[in-house]
Amino acid sequence: MLNKPPSLVGNPIIRGVTVLLMAPILLFALYVQWHGDYGPGGGFQAGVIFAVAIIAHGLIFGIRATQRMITPDAVRISAVIGWMLYLLTGVLSMFRGAEFLNYNVLVHDPLHGQHYGILSIELGVGITVASVMILLFYSFVGGGRNT
Repeated sequence: MLNKPPSLVGNPIIRGVTVLLMAPILLFALYVQWHGDYGPGGGFQAGVIFAVAIIAHGLIFGIRATQRMITPDAVRISAVIGWMLYLLTGVLSMFRGAEFLNYNVLVHDPLHGQHYGILSIELGVGITVASVMILLFYSFVGGGRNT
């Protein structure tokens, strides 16, 4: 009879390292999010990094603990909020007399309009990507029962 390998989930070292790494991972996600206007990175990458922190929590502490921390309903709402932020940025530029997602007309100066427009778009993308990845994780791990 083969011995079953020890589970990493109950390992206090793995739990401690996960707790220690959560804040730096989330901080790095914020850095990538806000740096996306000036260099490589942006909403998609930041959303993936943010979701990785939540998924790591779920893998180490269990799906129930993670769903108590961030409920599936809250994740669904944030997915809609991210999508609406993206959509409203484009529609606002149309109401200001330009094409969809033409940021030049969002504020008084086209340069500032480009800056604010891309920040709001990237924020919407980041929120949506993180939310959808977390929802997929909840669906796969929970077998669809708790989502």
